[in-house]
Amino acid sequence: MTQRRTPHKHTSPAAKRTVNAHARARGNTPTVRHHHRPNSSANAGAPAGSQPGIHIPTSNGEILLTRRHFLYGALGVGVLAAAAAGGSALQSATEKRDTITYLEVPEQAVFSLADCTEIPLDQALQLTGSYEFPYGTLIWSNNDTNAACLLPTETAKPLVQVGIITLASGEATTVLEAAVGQAEGFEVYDVRASEAGLVWTEANILEGLWRVYGAPLAGLVLGAPTLLDQGDEQWEAPSIAAVGAAAFWQCLPKAKGAAATENSLLKRADFGGGQASVLYTSSGRMSTPIYPLADSVVITPRVDTNNVYHQLTRIKASDGSTMDALVLPPAMKPLEAGYGATGFTFSFEGRYNYGDGIANLGTYAPQTAHDPENYQGLPWFHFDKVPSAPPAWCGNFFMVKSTRAVSGVDLANKTYFSCGTESGCEDWGDYLASTGTNTHIITFMNINMTTTAGEAKKLCRVRTWAPLA
Repeated sequence: MTQRRTPHKHTSPAAKRTVNAHARARGNTPTVRHHHRPNSSANAGAPAGSQPGIHIPTSNGEILLTRRHFLYGALGVGVLAAAAAGGSALQSATEKRDTITYLEVPEQAVFSLADCTEIPLDQALQLTGSYEFPYGTLIWSNNDTNAACLLPTETAKPLVQVGIITLASGEATTVLEAAVGQAEGFEVYDVRASEAGLVWTEANILEGLWRVYGAPLAGLVLGAPTLLDQGDEQWEAPSIAAVGAAAFWQCLPKAKGAAATENSLLKRADFGGGQASVLYTSSGRMSTPIYPLADSVVITPRVDTNNVYHQLTRIKASDGSTMDALVLPPAMKPLEAGYGATGFTFSFEGRYNYGDGIANLGTYAPQTAHDPENYQGLPWFHFDKVPSAPPAWCGNFFMVKSTRAVSGVDLANKTYFSCGTESGCEDWGDYLASTGTNTHIITFMNINMTTTAGEAKKLCRVRTWAPLA
């Protein structure tokens, strides 16, 4: 049974806002923490407290969604690599290489916002929709048809429900009212959707267990869930993606656990009960979450050499073949990796004392289009803000989450704009919900304020945008 939620009807959860960015939920709500990713450089590091997460209010307190894009209350639980059924590796990063060709970018080949001209928003994008959802709603989309969302409830069980937003109307429909394993103490912690299916994770954090489920999606009707994978605390909770007719998830051994020396795996299963298979094996921990596009996913495995190299890799969703690849300089570990009109993008959360033009905190993207695996000698753009969301593309615009607002950059013409924020929005401001290249993008912000007239305003503002015709 599905439940429809009208986008302009607000349901206010009873919750208190925790000021601390490392918020701890009360009662039976899980403890949540920011995720700290060690940096390779001796002088690398972002300012403390500069990377807030997204807060989900509940009747028992708050849950925090970090930039890794899943509720970090699931930290410490993971999937057993051996649990995947069948399949053999179609791609591998475990073959030793004698020589490595990695990206080299001189400083003079890089430009930033300081070299660009700011233009008004109404000269770049048009607002195609503005909708209100319950405060604390979280949204993800990599297509122009729908978006997956977590809708907070007013109860402790379930904490959230899974919804599908129809982008044409802005209406959300609840398609999963509670975790499949709710009776066993599981809650839904992450979700992604394509036009054809839904993939989500459930976790019982008290027992240190989690599961990945997938189900076909026909419009707004969710099919029968299939258990795709499950595991314990020896493996990190995976990032997930839904592309076309398949679900994807990435299994990483816990850095200091018993499985620390195991390979990392990218797995795939068709919606509707398809058998899970391994698409890619990395000899070491992959460094970024899965990044979904309309036809592929991006991962960052390690190259098996004596030195540490991270390789941005675009994998075709239908057959697992490699569509593009780029090796970063030795020991440079990106926080996020993506793909768009000019190829790979990547971001660092700290600074390196080597690397020439790509050594600083922020997000990088080539300025011009090029052939696959041909990144040398290109001009690059550097968005020099602390990365807190993966970037996206909308028409000719490279869309990036700035400190508070979402910004767009026309790399060819060196112009940029900001989508702006509303009064009373949370400190993290507007958030970019889209990945990949689409004709529309989605942003959302949680607003909690009292107007000058004394009216309480507590909601999630969701906006859709499109380039000017």
